[in-house]
Amino acid sequence: MSKDLIINAAGKGVEIALLEQKQLVELHHESSDSEFQVGDIYLGKVKKLMPGLNAAFVDVGYSKDAFLHYTDLGPNIRSLNKYVWQSLDGKPIDSALKNFSFEPEIVKTGKITGALEKKKPILVQVLKEPISTKGPRLTCEISLAGRFIVISPFTKHISVSKKINSSDERKRLRNLIESIKPKNFGIIVRTSAEGKKVSELHKDLENLLEKWKRIQKELKSSMPPEKVFTEIDKTSSMLRDLLNDDFNKIHVNDKLLSGDIRDYVKKIAPSREKIVQFYQGRRTIFDHFGITKQIKSSFGKTVTMASGAYLVIEHTEAMHVIDVNSGHKIGEKTDQESQALTVNLESAAEVARQLRLRDIGGLIIIDFIDMKNPENKKILHKRMKESMEGDRAKHTILPLSRFGLMQITRQRVKPELKISTREVCPSCQGSGKIKSSILISDEIENNFSYLTNEINMKNLKLYVHPYIAAFLTKGFWSIQMKWMMQYRKWLKIYPNSDYALTEYHFFDSLNEKIVLND
Repeated sequence: MSKDLIINAAGKGVEIALLEQKQLVELHHESSDSEFQVGDIYLGKVKKLMPGLNAAFVDVGYSKDAFLHYTDLGPNIRSLNKYVWQSLDGKPIDSALKNFSFEPEIVKTGKITGALEKKKPILVQVLKEPISTKGPRLTCEISLAGRFIVISPFTKHISVSKKINSSDERKRLRNLIESIKPKNFGIIVRTSAEGKKVSELHKDLENLLEKWKRIQKELKSSMPPEKVFTEIDKTSSMLRDLLNDDFNKIHVNDKLLSGDIRDYVKKIAPSREKIVQFYQGRRTIFDHFGITKQIKSSFGKTVTMASGAYLVIEHTEAMHVIDVNSGHKIGEKTDQESQALTVNLESAAEVARQLRLRDIGGLIIIDFIDMKNPENKKILHKRMKESMEGDRAKHTILPLSRFGLMQITRQRVKPELKISTREVCPSCQGSGKIKSSILISDEIENNFSYLTNEINMKNLKLYVHPYIAAFLTKGFWSIQMKWMMQYRKWLKIYPNSDYALTEYHFFDSLNEKIVLND
């Protein structure tokens, strides 16, 4: 499967589009002043302990206190707190944790009041970005992700991605990691490590340990609330997670950013740096690659597919609901069960794309077209799981229920991406009412009279809808000619097909729009 990454650097941020087989599957916006991204590490301060929720609220500098549940503390929270407090006190600590003595682990069924103290500093990592009125969600199980592995200080566990199917490969990777793993660090082996040599894994490990050293150095001079480590930018994190042989090109429209990305690709995959290309076309980069058109056609309430079938996507407070409709163009030659299966299979692939594209999280209910054959239901469930294999967010897909509904839960770590595909009507400005089209010529004449007689403006131009332009200029004794005879000034009238029927604008001799009061 070919992949292209299109990066549009404009305004105050960067827009990133991921294309698979030329089809838009992910869209990200990274603001230059964005804070509290997933993976960022903060030195916070415990503000409140909530025994009823078995959680704490932590001040990390956000307008709303961040939420930290007991289950997100991790079993070694006491060791982490000891490390933080000793660092703040200026006591010498080995960043490799070789001589660090661990505290007893907390139990899973414990209470927040027995693990944390109010007003004490605490090292936390952003687990979920602020969503709606909620502050960030935090975890104390600190982790640093590389291209092939993830390290977690204060643990000793080794785990290998379940997506690596070969048991021999999983065993090989586990043995390699055991040979290079630092004493008091846990390691998770990522799917991308499959088939990699020990030298590549060791290099990735060294880079992550260097990041941990920087965190410790930053921690010594920090005062809560303060950020002590930020994850790499969205572009680099996507490259870190996705870059493989399937990637064709990375197109960037900013020369400086293009150079930075090329350097990063050279660092993580030296043989692939040539795929980064600087775009210099006259059209905007999103228009050139057809992304703008795909955005406008993919973010509406209704999403139409190639066969004529369509999805209706609704959002409620508790869940997202997706209704699958066959449309009127579905073939008439096959039986109803076969038609339903065909539409449902096509819809499953589109639903998977929409979930990634809009970054929809939480509970999703899909109402597929009813099928009676149990075997067809199994085929649909299998297709849905296959379609979502490329989704990096954690998700669970249940088989069709007795009512023909499929339930999906998908990890929500940041606000859902919402793009409005509706524009304010230029005629009524959203009010639902327009001025009578019969009186439009009288209104234009009154404004023309005011501009010529009261303000004494010359060489005026009028831009109107083509129908109105024809109405004003048609015939020898046209309305345009009558105005010239009456006001002794010629008004140039130009048609503009982009205008609404009752929309018009006057321009002066410098071709600047004249703003008129209603």
